[in-house]
Amino acid sequence: MVAAPNQAAALAAWGTRQNLFVEGRAKISDEPDAIAAALAHPEIPLRRAVGSKEPFSLQPGLPGVPEPQRQAKPKLKVAAASPRPAKAKPLPKAPAADRTRLEAARAALSAIDRDRLQQEAELRERREALETEALAARRDWAKTRKAAEKALEAALRAYRAAGGDP
Repeated sequence: MVAAPNQAAALAAWGTRQNLFVEGRAKISDEPDAIAAALAHPEIPLRRAVGSKEPFSLQPGLPGVPEPQRQAKPKLKVAAASPRPAKAKPLPKAPAADRTRLEAARAALSAIDRDRLQQEAELRERREALETEALAARRDWAKTRKAAEKALEAALRAYRAAGGDP
């Protein structure tokens, strides 16, 4: 609850940019007691516990919680002692399961993983060799280009010295 000259001022007092009025989460109140409390503190949000009928205030109290109803303890009846049943014979142990297929599958999986690691090592070596080769090719290109640029500059100087236009 807040007393404000318009909805925008009310939203600003609540500290929100969302238009809570459009969303239906805020409304203009017609409760006379709530309006009187809000007018006593204009542009200051007043609060009360959700679902409470207490008046709006700056520092609302905690809502009252009803005491739980105590249930009577059920009366227990004592049954007459009955003779204990004879112990059941233990079930025979099942024979151990055959692990040969399981071990074979694990061995196959390990072999696949080993092969993959070997492939990755080989690919890494080939990649490093290609990177070394590419670096050498870039260096050769730079050296050759620099020599060609010097030759072009010398030819241009000779051409200009002979009276040619650039």
